[in-house]
Amino acid sequence: MSLFTVPNIKLSGLSACVPKNTEDNLDCALLAPADREAFVNTVGIRYRRVAEAGVTASDLCVTAANQLLDDLKWAREEIKILVFVTQTPDYTIPNTSSLLQEKLGLSKNCIAFDVNLGCSGYVYGLSIVGSLLQNMVGGKALLLVGDISTQTISMKDKSTAPLFSDAGTATGLEFSLNHEIHFNLQTDGKEFDDIIISDGGYRNRVSEKSFVEEEHAPGVLRNNLQMKLDGVKIFNFALREIAPNINTLLTEKKIDKETVNYFVFHQANKLMIESVRKKLKIEAGKVPYSLHDFGNTSSATIPLTMLVNLSHALTTQRVKLLLSGFGVGLSWGSCCVETENLVCSKLIEV
Repeated sequence: MSLFTVPNIKLSGLSACVPKNTEDNLDCALLAPADREAFVNTVGIRYRRVAEAGVTASDLCVTAANQLLDDLKWAREEIKILVFVTQTPDYTIPNTSSLLQEKLGLSKNCIAFDVNLGCSGYVYGLSIVGSLLQNMVGGKALLLVGDISTQTISMKDKSTAPLFSDAGTATGLEFSLNHEIHFNLQTDGKEFDDIIISDGGYRNRVSEKSFVEEEHAPGVLRNNLQMKLDGVKIFNFALREIAPNINTLLTEKKIDKETVNYFVFHQANKLMIESVRKKLKIEAGKVPYSLHDFGNTSSATIPLTMLVNLSHALTTQRVKLLLSGFGVGLSWGSCCVETENLVCSKLIEV
């Protein structure tokens, strides 16, 4: 594990953009009518947001970022770092962050690069941006995090189609003395194929076979350009790794669990999160959920949950947060951060 503290960094603002188009799992044809309500109650996902054809993760993040910059009243030339965390970039090359730098009207002196991470991406992204920004007195940065995961799954695969949604988020960070963020990040590539799109990269290039649909189980039909998700293995991974990761962070950084106001988990599965919550002995009121209305938005779930569930507290109080992301890679991590009078933009729907 990698335990470290990034000093002199604070979160200043948060925004998010989701598609207006909403699908209801109670109408999901992949699930038997008798199973739909049980799915919603157990997994926790009722509604999913699906981007229109041609709308990318970067489009959603640009909309969120423009709103956040206006609400923060930050000048574009003040932004020194732009990091885009996504698994659904606009192109294989060039990096999408270069396009974002231009679309947002940022200075040519802005560092801009992409990070290919999913469910742990927000926590990892905070560590990357913070580590760079701590050396820039007066510097400001944008962390853009989002995915259009609905474009990566088969609509004939009941193991993925009822789970995933689309969203883009923007987080503003700035250099600030007497602030810090504590991290514990981990990786285990041994189980890399538990969540995978096997074809389309340079290991397995696109071929005619890539487009052939195969039935892997009843109701699980997909091709090799669509996501495979082994739900049982991911569930077991979460139960095995997440609580120890968080407990180690709290112990090593001498953070009293009772002083944490909210524990914000990656919104993958209600039963999974509830199991982790009980292992950690966290009271239910400290664990917010957004997955009922927004589904699993991959890298965007943590900031989206913060915005839609905690805006009042974040904008009016000093709040201590424990953030935990986990999934594809496999990678996982947690961080502890305190915010005060955070600027939270109104959720944008496009």
